[in-house]
Parts: sequence; C-alpha cells; structure tokens
Amino acid sequence: MQFASFCARTGTPARLRPVALALAALCVSSVQAQPSLAEVPAVLLAQNLRTPALNETVVAATRTAQPLADLVADVSIVDRDTIEKSGAIGLADLLVRLPGVEMSRNGGPGTTTSVFLRGAESRFTAVYIDGVRLDSQSTGGAPWEAIPLALIDRIEVLRGPAGAVYGSDAMAGVVHIFTRRGESGPTPYAGVGVGNLGTARLEAGLSGALGTFDYALGLARDTSQGFNARTLATQNPDRDGYRGTSAHARLGLQINAAHRIEGTLLNNETNSAYDNGLGKDDRNLHRLQTLGLNWQAQWSGSYKTRLSLNESTDRYETRPSPYLTETRLRGVLFQNEWRQGAHLFTAALERREDQLQNAPIDRSRSQDALALGYGFSMDRHTLQLNLRHDSDSEFGGKDTGSLAYGYALTSQWRATASVGTAFRAPTLYQRFSEYGVASLRPEEGRNAEIGLRWAQGQSSFSAIAYRNRVRNLITFAGAGTCASAFGCYANTAQAEYGGLTLSGSHRLGGVQVYGSLDVQNPHDLATGKQLARRARQHAKLGADTQLAGWTVGAEMQASGRRFDNAANTNLLGGYTLFNLYTSTRVARDVTLLARLDNLADKDYQLARTYATAGRTLYVGLKWQPQ
Repeated sequence: MQFASFCARTGTPARLRPVALALAALCVSSVQAQPSLAEVPAVLLAQNLRTPALNETVVAATRTAQPLADLVADVSIVDRDTIEKSGAIGLADLLVRLPGVEMSRNGGPGTTTSVFLRGAESRFTAVYIDGVRLDSQSTGGAPWEAIPLALIDRIEVLRGPAGAVYGSDAMAGVVHIFTRRGESGPTPYAGVGVGNLGTARLEAGLSGALGTFDYALGLARDTSQGFNARTLATQNPDRDGYRGTSAHARLGLQINAAHRIEGTLLNNETNSAYDNGLGKDDRNLHRLQTLGLNWQAQWSGSYKTRLSLNESTDRYETRPSPYLTETRLRGVLFQNEWRQGAHLFTAALERREDQLQNAPIDRSRSQDALALGYGFSMDRHTLQLNLRHDSDSEFGGKDTGSLAYGYALTSQWRATASVGTAFRAPTLYQRFSEYGVASLRPEEGRNAEIGLRWAQGQSSFSAIAYRNRVRNLITFAGAGTCASAFGCYANTAQAEYGGLTLSGSHRLGGVQVYGSLDVQNPHDLATGKQLARRARQHAKLGADTQLAGWTVGAEMQASGRRFDNAANTNLLGGYTLFNLYTSTRVARDVTLLARLDNLADKDYQLARTYATAGRTLYVGLKWQPQ
C-alpha cells in the first residue's frame, strides 16, 4: 500500500487507527502615525490595523518582555479587537490571514488541523498558552483544532527558527497565545452569535482587580451542524457537526512592588463528527488543558527573575471506533534577566518532561537545558545573540545558537540579518509504537534570513528572504526495522524551506489597505518535489474604513496549487476567497458584528477528498460596559 493513498483513506480499520492519527501531520509534510523604523524595527504588524505603541512589549522573540523598539525578529501581533472582527471559527482560520502562514484541515472545525509557518512542517512550530507548552507526543505538534479562539486575548507569531531560545520544536517559529488578564474593574462581558450551517456561539466573562488581586474568568460554547465534509460515495452523505466548551481563569496577586504570583488555567473539550464509511459515523473527543504557576521578582533596578511551573494535557479519543491517546507535558523554567543601559543579559534553566500513553505505549522522557542570551540596542544598532544546550534523557546533548543584527540605514529604512540552528526530537510514538524505531535521530535545521523594512507616516513595507534547510527529516517509509510490515518511521529525507515574504500597509484617505505576498519553495532536496499541501505562492489583501459609524472591510485570500502527496501526483487546485465584514455600536455598550466569508461560494480543498465550508454568514452581538 502506498503511503499517499493511506493518507487519503477513509474508514481506516481499527488496527491501523493509531498510526493513521499519528501520521496525520506526516501526511501533510510528505504529501496614528506610525513611528519610524529607527524607533520600531519590528515594523509591519500585518492584519493588525491599530498603531503599535513604542512601549508595547512582546515575548515571542527572546522569551523575555521586550519593547518593540528593541526587536529585530519577524513578529506579528494579533489583538483582541482583530480577533473579534475576524469572525474566524478557529485559531488556524485566523492565523492563515497573516504573512507566511498556511493551513490544512481534514474537514470542518474540530478535525485534524495543521499550520505551516514559512512552508515548514506543522510540528516545527512551538506553541504556548500563557507560557504553557502544547504538543502531542502521538501526532507531533500542537493540537490546533483544540485551542479555543473565543478565550484568546492576544497572539504573537514569530516567524523563523528559535531553537536557541525554546529548545526542541521551534524549527519554523513560535506562537504565543495569551488569555485575558484582569486590570481595573470589574469588567464583565457577554456575547452571542449565530450563523448558517447551524452555527452558534455563547461567551461570557468577568475580569478586574481588587487591590493587589486581579482576576479574569471566561466561558465559551460553540456549536455547529456543520457540512458534509466527505462527499465520496463511500461515505455518509450527512452533515459533520461539532460542539466545543471552553473555560479559563487567570488569577494574580501583586505581593508588593517587586513580587507577583500568577496562576492560569484553560480547559477545552470538543466533540466533532467524521465519516467512517457508509452508515458509520465516529466522534472525535478532544480535551486540552493547561495549568501554569508563575512567580516574578524584581530584585533590583537591573535584575529580575521568573520562575514558572506548568503542565499541559492533550487527550484524544474516538468513539465508537476505539482509540485513545494522551500526552502530558510538565515544565519548569527559571529565567534571569539583567539590564544595564543598552545591554540585556539573560540566563535560563529549563526542564521539560514528556509522557505518552497510547496503549500499549506508556513511555516518558525529559530534557534539561541551559539557555544564555545577550541583547544590545543603541542608536542605529540592534544585536541579539542566543546559545542553548539541551540534554535529552535518551539522545544526549544538543547545542543550538542564533545571531541577529539590525541596522537603521535612515530614519525610515532598516536592514536586518540573522542565522540560527534548531532541532526537534522524535515523538515517543515515532520511537516506541509498532511503527517506531528507537534509534531515530532528531530533525535538525539551519536557517539564514535577511530583511529590509521601511516605514513613514502611516505607510510601511517589509521584505524578508529566508532559507531553512532541514536534515534527518522524519517520514513514514516502507518496511524496515520496526515491528510492522506496513511501514516504519525513518530519517529518510532532507528538505529546504526557502522563500520571500513581502508585506505592507498604507492609508489612502480614510481607507487602510494592507496585504502580503509569499513566494516560497518548500521541497524535498532529494527529489525536488514540492512538499505536500503547501503552495509556492499565497497572498492576502485587505482594506477597511469608517462609514457613518460603521467599520466596513473586505479581504482576499489566495493560494496557488498544492499537491496532496509527496509524489506530486494528487493535485489540489489553487483558490481565491473573498470575505466581507462590518461592525458598529448599536447601543452604548453593545457592538454588532456581521461577517460574510467565501463570498463567491468557492469550492476548494485543503486536503484531498475533504470538503470545505462554502459561503458562510455570521452575526454577533457583544455587550461590554465601557
């Protein structure tokens, strides 16, 4: 049996269900006026139409809070206002509107979803919720379909490898997700929304502060009757719906001016349908939970520390067809920062423990790391250096490093350059399942990129060229040293993810226009074939304006053709989608939002034999006292 056809199979027999799920990720890998660039080298925050403040901080680039004025890396910020206006159903649907991001999904919301940063494998992006790491030791990578968008307050997306800061997994980038934090208050909110396909959303929350104590609580419920995700004659001609319930809590105590402790909790449970043949419907039962405890201490004007304890659980089950897998991650991080004038020194000790239960597998491993960093920012120059050593309980030591430099050519123009290495350790499933090989080596990447950025007034532009080469790429190959005759995991491939990202924003009268174009070539170095489910070109274009108290906007998303398999024989056609949205305040504290996606009712596929939603309409009301 060819692996490409296996990836596209329906009604997978129970004997092969574990490997089908574990290989889902592998199927897609083998198959106001703005300040000048001298002040804000981060430049363009595409899809983020508000003007960033000079004192706004981000953590994605170096894992420490840094003002935009000190940042060299390629980072986008998505705030709550942008999330609400997007009308997106899931996190991946939102992220795909950013530069350098693509997605693939096996059906509707709640089903297996992959997110590709700069064309790289979905498992090559490290994902955090309130500082808690997410990952699946079964399929590899974050469970994108299980992350509840309704509870997210802010997202930071770092494009480019960051292994020297984050260790294993961050070979293509990092996504930091933050839930709401209590400030002055109390501040309640509630929302309700409906759409076609039987879609409905309810959400409510409360945040605020009482003296030195702050809090934020939230609940959300999403349901949909869905659409027929499999239109094959061999599958049920029914609608494949989903429902999800999520909750979060974020509690903080400012002990004194120097010390703060904070606890975070997020829980999401989804139940989605998928066809398993004629007359055979199964349910995906997915539970994601994160727990975090943080202590921040400012010991002097120059020195501060952060101690973090965290745990995440990713549990996936199918019924009535029996399959169950659970990944549990535990982590400890002790971060030290010392600032002296234009210099920032960081040192971190980190431990990560991974555990997988996927009968008959019950295995665990650990990684201990030391990470050092140095940052310098003065006048025209910005420098960032990071080194990290990871000691894996099974593979031994692994060293990674990165160097980034930015130079302000003028008050408007800035040039940047960076190099870095990264790695990802094989999952426990890849090593110890029936299809596993214990001697698999970590996947390793080397990246180089250059950038040119310009900003003046309310106009900006950036161009980033990159090349990321990966060796020891893990694929699902033919029969080998594993127990299964069906096939085995192996370090059989090398890949290159190279490309150019152009993005810009400009205000024409009262209209804000923004967009991006990615030209890339993610390919297998041995065969020259295009990597599965990734296009050589994709683009986004949008504009919005104010009309008689209404915000009115339009977006376009376009993607070139892709292939569903490594051999490039199963073609997925290109597509262009048009979306419209509008919002207005209908009462003092009530906002109305309406969104129409896929205006032309385009028929397209993100994965072979899996349908996508046609034209969809969503209307919502949100109450939040001002």
